[in-house]
Amino acid sequence: MTPTRRTVLLAAGTAGAAALLPPLSARATPGATASLQPYASYWYPDSLPAGSPGPGTTWRSLKTWRPATDPDLAFNAASVPLAPRFTPAPANTTARSGQARVQALVSFGPTAGNPSQGSASADYYALTHWAYIDELVFWGGSAGEGLILAPNAPIVDAAHRHGVPVLGNVFLPPAAYGGQLRWTRDLVQKDAAGHYPLAERLVAVATAYGFDGWFLNAETGGGDSALGADMLGFVRELKTLSAARGQRVTWYDAMTVDGGVDWQNALTSRNQPFFRAADDMFVNFGWSTAGLASSGAAAERLGRSRYDLLAGVDVEANGWNTPVNWDAVVPSGSQHVTSIGFYRPEWTRNHLPGDRRGPGDFHAADDRFWTGRALDPTRPDPADPWRAPAVSVADRSTVTSLPFASVFNTGHGLRWYEDGAVVSDTPWNHLGLQDRLPSRRWAVHTAGRRPAVSFDFADAWRGGSSVLVDTEGGEGDEAVVIELYATRLPLAANPVVELTHRVDAGAVHVELGAATAEPGTPGTPPPYVYLPVNAVDGAPRGGLVNGWRTVTVPLTGLTGTTLRGFGIRLTPAGGGPVRWRLGRLAVRTHRTTPAAPTGFRVTAAAGGDVRLAWNRPGGDVRQYTLHRVLPDGGRRFLGATGQCAFHTAGLRPEQGERAARFEVRAVGELYTSSAPATLTHPW
Repeated sequence: MTPTRRTVLLAAGTAGAAALLPPLSARATPGATASLQPYASYWYPDSLPAGSPGPGTTWRSLKTWRPATDPDLAFNAASVPLAPRFTPAPANTTARSGQARVQALVSFGPTAGNPSQGSASADYYALTHWAYIDELVFWGGSAGEGLILAPNAPIVDAAHRHGVPVLGNVFLPPAAYGGQLRWTRDLVQKDAAGHYPLAERLVAVATAYGFDGWFLNAETGGGDSALGADMLGFVRELKTLSAARGQRVTWYDAMTVDGGVDWQNALTSRNQPFFRAADDMFVNFGWSTAGLASSGAAAERLGRSRYDLLAGVDVEANGWNTPVNWDAVVPSGSQHVTSIGFYRPEWTRNHLPGDRRGPGDFHAADDRFWTGRALDPTRPDPADPWRAPAVSVADRSTVTSLPFASVFNTGHGLRWYEDGAVVSDTPWNHLGLQDRLPSRRWAVHTAGRRPAVSFDFADAWRGGSSVLVDTEGGEGDEAVVIELYATRLPLAANPVVELTHRVDAGAVHVELGAATAEPGTPGTPPPYVYLPVNAVDGAPRGGLVNGWRTVTVPLTGLTGTTLRGFGIRLTPAGGGPVRWRLGRLAVRTHRTTPAAPTGFRVTAAAGGDVRLAWNRPGGDVRQYTLHRVLPDGGRRFLGATGQCAFHTAGLRPEQGERAARFEVRAVGELYTSSAPATLTHPW
């Protein structure tokens, strides 16, 4: 990578607000000035820079890190294990499984000052197209802040829910951007027994934090063959230790076995030993058609898959306008040559002007990047110069067990809703609260005019978003089938489906599509059997709550042992425009309610900042919600998280209040809530 790509990583970021609400006017305790806000962790290998860190930056040594003394570990440790996933029948005739993989290098925030559990802004790279990604790298690092980044818990939880491993980043920067060769030597130092202590530290961090390995990016020049040999020994030991923990290692094509930095743009004799030592290698952006072809062949001669090579595609500056020789990587008419490594796909957010950074604008851009100009993976536009991942790579799903529920929460929003009512009108982001989302956005089948289908943030049943189907002012004229989820759910237990939906305009007959077999050919709708959600004559079923209707649909009479997919069929009735929302979908055999958390406690307090913790109850728990109980008995929503720790800021007493009262509830997979655990903390 050329140094120009580093400029964005060098500026230290400002601290984000805590939780889902902005700080109120703090009532600081005299002499208490330190914030208790937890941030994502970052380190130098061992020795620290000369001088003092800039504002908001803490210099730390990885060599001295231990989980027992990490004050923010409870906030940064992931809570969702890596989910298994499967590949349904491809959405189109060119998407393939078992060939090219996709790795994405994403900077979600600054190195320093990146909140552990979200912040009070909807302007966030809320990645949702996990179905096309095989590995995510938590990109970042700078000479002035830290070089080794551990991903924060919300990103890992969202990725794991969709079956995507997450790698931390080790960035040894070019000298032009502050890199110092001593940091490379620090990383690969040996102990008296000839082992690499920082390899063990990296594995320990990933284990304690719950992520899946490391991306190694050594770009500090000036090394010699001795340093090259030490680095190779380090990678080998890191790989051995990582494999024992189920973790992975990616090597970036920069340092060679000579110890210097010389981007090869291919698999060559100068980087081949590193490739063999690691799980895969990110090939620098200057690759050629011939170079990738020979690299893939060379990998196979080594007994490795050609798809362990990731051809770098730099989209930081131009996104889908980036010119790429796609036929050199993922030709449409023959076997894929290598895998793909996207560098900085968060361009879909960053390129938007400041007044068009709403979540709806972002998702429209992100859909264009991952799905293509047609915005429907079942019918890609062959004239689109951007070969979106959905055109080449088959989507995957993790919906394999009961109970399953989604409120179509994307992990950010303009407000927070519960049961269709606004309980906080403050924008927020927390990617760990994201649901498992439909992988094909949006696969729509109709003989008439295609409606617009999107995540919408103007209303929701729970969280921050719902699915909106809108004929956009035109008259709905034909039935529309929208694919939602590919599944592998057992039918033997006689599950039922619950749908919470609302008609905002027009009249529409709603049916649930349930499939027990795969489509006959790629790109065709699943062979759904349609079950009524409202009666054929349009009469309502189910009661209304805040304008939303919840309907239970038994899956009786279906043939087969496995439910392989869900969809919705909407048939306009009575003419005129149609606007229909889906707020919740759940599949269950019975209702479950989690037990209340135990051990609810304050672990630290300073002024208006409070850190809370509790013990996870047994059974089915998706996340936790926290409230403050007011003197009049009312409840104020503080936020939600997947971890058993929570930070809230800017608290102050109400009139005459001598102690703050807090509640935490466990929320199950079906979004049922436990009884509250409560505590009182004196002001």
